[in-house]
Amino acid sequence: MQGYRGSSSRRRRGRVIRRKEMPLWQELPLLLVVAFCLAVLIRTFLVQAFFIPSGSMENTLLVGDRVLVNKVVYDMRDPVRGEVVVFRGTDNWAPEQPAEPISNTFGAKLGRTIGDLVGVSRPGERDFIKRVIGLPGDKVACCDDKGRITVNGAPIDEPYLFEDSPLDAPPNPRQCSSRRFAEVTVPQDEMFVMGDHRLVSQDARCQGTVPIDNVIGRAFVVVWPTSRFTSLSVPDNWKAYAAGQPVGAAPLGSAPAREPDPATTAAALPLLLTIGVSARSGLWLRPRGRRLRS
Repeated sequence: MQGYRGSSSRRRRGRVIRRKEMPLWQELPLLLVVAFCLAVLIRTFLVQAFFIPSGSMENTLLVGDRVLVNKVVYDMRDPVRGEVVVFRGTDNWAPEQPAEPISNTFGAKLGRTIGDLVGVSRPGERDFIKRVIGLPGDKVACCDDKGRITVNGAPIDEPYLFEDSPLDAPPNPRQCSSRRFAEVTVPQDEMFVMGDHRLVSQDARCQGTVPIDNVIGRAFVVVWPTSRFTSLSVPDNWKAYAAGQPVGAAPLGSAPAREPDPATTAAALPLLLTIGVSARSGLWLRPRGRRLRS
């Protein structure tokens, strides 16, 4: 009897217990919910995609481009000259695109929420994308004898510029129609930003500097359309300028430039392509629309 019980116990211990498989019609919605939650978490804390609605950053960024924005990089360091950043404009910054009428019906709210996810949502009224030109303590002016901007007296060659503002237009502190503007000393904890398409860009020339605390993140790669996939690294002219700064003389905020983290890009792209591109977009969920006032 004892031998029989022992043999039976060994057989029970040797059996493989299999869990009942979940039917596909139950598993698929669960996977979609998990993917959605992961996308929201990544969008909230790590990386977010933004839609470019205007031409003030041409030809670096074209209308309709989607860019990924690193939202944590400036928790570890300050912005660097030459980086392309997304930020909330101050009250002095007027939208460059007309605001769309808002409907508060349930269907409209649901549509905006879905639009936030798929990249076709209503523009945010105070979100802009520009290039960092000056940091706290910098003296920014235009122009030298070749029509270039100067930072702390040093002329800056900007090969990325498209259609610069005219030199013969008189400077106007309320309009960005002229290339020339008086020297500006960037206040503490603020930055001086400009668009790459200077002829149409409304930027710090006429709208004032922007608090660094208003920065949402650094745009580090164009992900859509796929034919324009490219990184948005710091241009060589700004790297050369930073290298020429005397040790200890650089203003606050001029931390060494860092290239986009390949691991961050690799982690973000599959999720973007799964959720964003599959819906013909590239935008993670963000409250109240994430088109940029570029």
